[in-house]
Amino acid sequence: MRTLAKMTWLELKLFLREPLTVLFAFALPFTILFVMGGVFGNESDPDVYRNVGAMDYYIPAYIALVVASVGLISLPTHLATNRELGVLKRYRASGLPTTIVATSQIIVTLVIGAVSAVLLVLVGIPVHDVVAANSVPMVLLGFFVSGLVFASLGVLLGAVLPSSRAAQALGVMLWFVMLMIGGAGPPPEVLTGTLGTIGEWTPLRHTIEIMQDGWLDLDPGNSWLIAIATVLLASLLAVRFFRWE
Repeated sequence: MRTLAKMTWLELKLFLREPLTVLFAFALPFTILFVMGGVFGNESDPDVYRNVGAMDYYIPAYIALVVASVGLISLPTHLATNRELGVLKRYRASGLPTTIVATSQIIVTLVIGAVSAVLLVLVGIPVHDVVAANSVPMVLLGFFVSGLVFASLGVLLGAVLPSSRAAQALGVMLWFVMLMIGGAGPPPEVLTGTLGTIGEWTPLRHTIEIMQDGWLDLDPGNSWLIAIATVLLASLLAVRFFRWE
């Protein structure tokens, strides 16, 4: 446990030194949130936003989005950079197991995501008159599962991609695609045809739905099961294909 704590603290400090972490975890989600709030307000519409107010919909959705930003962009880029610089090779030479390295990355993702989510809620609720969470324990559980989903995907990307540039490029692309069709940008009801079908299978769509389950008491369908299955599959693949150098 002491080794994991030291490793996590070190990784957290390194994460916060990276501009991408600050941009995608703190600045960009806030900017998009206020743009959406200024355009749509918080009026409910039976045809979109799952029949709740637009900002009631977006606050839990953006909690999932900030975790996705850390997991898909910052984490794999950081991990791939450590491989390029020989840091992972030194970790291996010192006897650190893969599980310690991966677990520290997951904890850092959860910590940064939690800080950004709290700030998002503290600012968004009073400004846009957003409803309070229906069940705080369910919201916390949803956040934890969402964090595991994107942290496991991030470790997988960082484990298999050959360079930090490849990890950053793919992570940013996936984040923007999920933003646009995963339910955090345009309301899912307006996405039809192929885009709608692809959007329904994105990890972000399911993490948004489990966050909205706790916050708005909306039916998550099978999103909890899909999210947990994603964590298990991505974790197994990450351990199987993890490369130290």
